[in-house]
Amino acid sequence: MTFLVLIVVPLIIGLYAQMRVTSSYGRFKEVASRSGITGRDAAEAVMRSAGINDVEIECIEGHLTDHYDPSRKVLSLSRENYFGSSIAALGVAAHEAGHAIQHKVGYAPLNLRMALVPITTFASQLLPIVMIGGFFLFHSIATLYIGVAIYLILAVFQLVTLPVEFNASTRAKAHLSALGIVGSDEAKGVENVLDSAAFTYVAAFVSSLGWLLYMLAAASGRRD
Repeated sequence: MTFLVLIVVPLIIGLYAQMRVTSSYGRFKEVASRSGITGRDAAEAVMRSAGINDVEIECIEGHLTDHYDPSRKVLSLSRENYFGSSIAALGVAAHEAGHAIQHKVGYAPLNLRMALVPITTFASQLLPIVMIGGFFLFHSIATLYIGVAIYLILAVFQLVTLPVEFNASTRAKAHLSALGIVGSDEAKGVENVLDSAAFTYVAAFVSSLGWLLYMLAAASGRRD
C-alpha cells in the first residue's frame, strides 16, 4: 500500500501531466494567432518591453526543448516555436522570456534555483547508480540514506522550481496581453498551454516527494 500511494499514484499523475501538456500544446499549435508574429519575435518583444536587450535568442532542435539559460543569457526556442506563429508558440516563447525578466529583476526563487543546480545535477547523476543497485538498496541502511539524501535534494529543487515556472507564466500572459500580441479570446489558449505545462512541474515534485517519503519509510523500517 505504501508503494502504491507514494510511487504508483505519483507515476500516474506524471503520465497524466505529460498527456495533458501534449494534448494542449498539440491543439493550440494548430491555432494561428491573429497577430501573425513568430515566437521569436514575441519573445523579443516581451523582453524589450522589460528593458532587456542583451539576451540572445537561438533556434534549437527537439520538441518542447525551449528554455532560458541565465548563465549564458541565451533564450532557446525549439524550431516549431521559434518560427511558429501559433497560440502555443507565442505562449511558450513568452514564458521563456518571463524567465529572462526574472533574471533581470533578481527574482529570488530563480536565484535559489540557480544556486541549487550544481548539487541537483550531481544528485541526478548519482541516482541511477543507487537505483541500479536496487537489490542491495533495502539491505543496506547506508544506501537507503543515500537514496533519502538524493530525493531530498531533488524534492527541494522541484519545490523551488514551482514558483519560478508559475511566475514566468504569469509574466508571459500579462505581457502578451499588454503588448497586444494576443487578444482576450486568444489569451485563454495561451493560459491553457502554460497551465498544462506548469502541471508537469507539480507532478515532478509529487514524484520526488513520494520517493523521498518511501525511502524514509524503508530506512525507518530497517532501523526497527
